[in-house]
Amino acid sequence: MKDIVVGIGEILWDMLPEGKKLGGAPANFAYHVSQFGFDGCAVSAVGDDALGLEMIDALSGKNVKHHIEKVSFPTGTVKIGLDNLGVPRYDIKEGVAWDNIPYTGDIESIAKQAKAVCFGSLAQRNGISRATINRFLDAVGKECLVVFDANLRQEYYSKKILEDSIKRCDILKINDAEIETVGKMFGIGDVDMQDKCRLILERYDLKMLILTCGVNGSYVFTRDKDSFQPTPKVDVADTVGAGDSFTAAYISSILKGHTIEEAHKIAVATSAYVCSQSGAMPQLPPALTGR
Repeated sequence: MKDIVVGIGEILWDMLPEGKKLGGAPANFAYHVSQFGFDGCAVSAVGDDALGLEMIDALSGKNVKHHIEKVSFPTGTVKIGLDNLGVPRYDIKEGVAWDNIPYTGDIESIAKQAKAVCFGSLAQRNGISRATINRFLDAVGKECLVVFDANLRQEYYSKKILEDSIKRCDILKINDAEIETVGKMFGIGDVDMQDKCRLILERYDLKMLILTCGVNGSYVFTRDKDSFQPTPKVDVADTVGAGDSFTAAYISSILKGHTIEEAHKIAVATSAYVCSQSGAMPQLPPALTGR
């Protein structure tokens, strides 16, 4: 593989009102990174069952490179309901394959080749996958860009998991609801969201912190400058995977040498387009990807 960019963690079927679609934040990230010209690779696990076989076929159909272990747990699913604004509500099944991703020599080899890696909190709810993610991060090279997308879901996170993950990343991506939760957990005072972000950036010596605020725009904070972009108005089909596409577009653009402001604009436009489509993995137009 060349220019490999990894999404490691959950892979699952999003059970949407109109039917099931391939999903999971790391898989969404890997898919969108691939559309920007990198070797996006999804690392996860599925069950030795019909849904798992179908998932492998779906990944291949999307041209997403993957290393998916088969384990003796059922393939993951999440039931998604949408409110009248297209915002999802999740019912995430427990005791599934992606909770039990084994660490293997092949996964270590991928880590050593990685140009960047994105991971989240959800796949760390179980000790087996959490250990695999941490061993993966131990194995990456010094130049690998490590991205933590907080991606808080239901009760599947803790202060320790969040703090340990932030300590290991170069870039933290978080949304407006999550920054309030993290602020309370970390004892950050009664300050606004932007100041919370700056305090976390400095406390954990991050290269960048990305804050997304839905229709209220998004920010990128660094030690030297801030970037703000408004959210474009689109006809929303659903917002499933929009944040993952934002992260993928932003990281891809940074890896290509774009400025923070340029990368931010590309990420916002990509996320808006994904919101206008059904499901987390639509084909992006060449005008966005530059391909």
